[in-house]
Amino acid sequence: MSHPHPELDLPAPLAPGALRIVPLGGLGEVGRNMAVLEFGGKLLIIDCGVLFPEDSQPGVDLILPDFSYIEDRMDQVEAIVLTHGHEDHIGAVPYLLRLRRDVPIVGSKLSLAFLAAKLKEHRITPELREVAEEQRLSMGPFDLEFVAVNHSIPDALAVMVRTPAGSVLHTGDFKMDQLPLDSRITDLRAFARLGEEGVDLFMTDSTNAEVPGFTTSERDIGPVLDSVFGQADGRIVVASFSSHVHRVQQVLDAAHAHGRRVALVGRSMVRNMTIASELGYLNVPDGVLIDIKKIGDVPEDRMVLMCTGSQGEPMAALSRIANRDHRVSVGPGDTVILASSLIPGNENAVFRIINGLIRLGAKVVHQANARVHVSGHASAGELLYVYNIVRPRNVMPVHGEIRHLVANGALAVKTGVSPERVVLAEDGVVVDLVDGRARIAGAVPCGYVYVDGSSVGGVTDAELKDRRILGEEGFITIFAVVDSSSGQVVAGPHLQARGVAEGEDRLAMIVPEITKALTEAAAGGNADVHQLQQVIRRVVGRFASSKLRRRPMIIPVVVES
Repeated sequence: MSHPHPELDLPAPLAPGALRIVPLGGLGEVGRNMAVLEFGGKLLIIDCGVLFPEDSQPGVDLILPDFSYIEDRMDQVEAIVLTHGHEDHIGAVPYLLRLRRDVPIVGSKLSLAFLAAKLKEHRITPELREVAEEQRLSMGPFDLEFVAVNHSIPDALAVMVRTPAGSVLHTGDFKMDQLPLDSRITDLRAFARLGEEGVDLFMTDSTNAEVPGFTTSERDIGPVLDSVFGQADGRIVVASFSSHVHRVQQVLDAAHAHGRRVALVGRSMVRNMTIASELGYLNVPDGVLIDIKKIGDVPEDRMVLMCTGSQGEPMAALSRIANRDHRVSVGPGDTVILASSLIPGNENAVFRIINGLIRLGAKVVHQANARVHVSGHASAGELLYVYNIVRPRNVMPVHGEIRHLVANGALAVKTGVSPERVVLAEDGVVVDLVDGRARIAGAVPCGYVYVDGSSVGGVTDAELKDRRILGEEGFITIFAVVDSSSGQVVAGPHLQARGVAEGEDRLAMIVPEITKALTEAAAGGNADVHQLQQVIRRVVGRFASSKLRRRPMIIPVVVES
């Protein structure tokens, strides 16, 4: 298997008649999925999603793919193809459309409906082209054919992209549930037909490649939820992704069976489930749904709250409930169900919420102690099946961390794909398909783009490091006034500290040393304000490190008089 090298150069210009694939997200992480295909000077984008921040990225709301590779070529983009409607596949589309608003967006009915509602909030009117399984569509030099796949959201599609340079089959996120709730199974007959035609490059979901066997059916969750509902004495709170239509359907059905009412909590949950219901993807039993404002009219033992926040997002409903910062409260006798899997990187945030809910007296049911969620991704057994059916000439694992991509590549090799034809790429690594062979051709810059409030791309890794230092070590400010002609200290230095446990009396110990260092610097001819600030920073830094065992942010301010 070919591995990307960390020192890859920029790729050479694409050879005539060749196809280039550039992943701008989703390879090396779970989220931010985006791939760019290039042929004949035209571009096709498959998915454009977001990644949710970890604890090490304080203040960040979302993480976007890096659009710098295509921002000057948006006029060459033929279309954005969406495989399904999850945030990690559609969430960054509004930000991409800021570069060009009239890019055609191709996807299934539900995917486009979820996206259109999101774009409305960004005041963007998109050009949408609805497609369905077994349908073909040409966008410039790209001939597209769509295949039904089963996932944790209805209406998911794989896409076969045919070009004169070869064909690419992109699975999107998928699994092979044989008894899905909506009876829409992954179309293995279509995969086999495409395999017979010839798949030059197979880009396949890697998220569960390390998990042996087959992913559990969604239907197995129904009896578990029914049992939990039957045993619950008080209010039930269920947390899930706001786009997980199947899970919400199971909660509605369980509530109806046990004579409970359901209120949707969270703006995105209400928006998405309203859309799913209007389009016929969600069947709401009569009399079950009520408005959140009317939950006080229903006895607590008859009430179910369906909310967001299963990944520990600080502003989502469940986190606010756990922190007693929400109109909904939980306590002894209440049951909270976390009906989703843990996304890597979110573990600590989720466990904090679980602990907070248990501290309030609630019973918490989650994946570790009950089967209240199953994955939406194919496990190793399913991937082996698909490799044997498709028989691709080249394989490029996508959607997953490095360990997932490597495990997926190893599965491909087991089914007979030559190791030289398994390309393990990361974000920004360029892969060219030339004469039926996929090879790494170089790499393009591809960093994280942070959304922080109204700022997009304004926050850098260096600034995030400063935020972590402020949060973990605190800061010390030092103010001094020096004579502009002699450089002598005429006022101060005055110290103030925040987030530093040691009192001001302890910090006052360093004042004589600062004064001495400034005087010596002035005597040596270093009267420049910037140089004096550096002198203060060094003295205080040494003191904090040796005496306080801390590395706070040090902010010296020197004013000339």
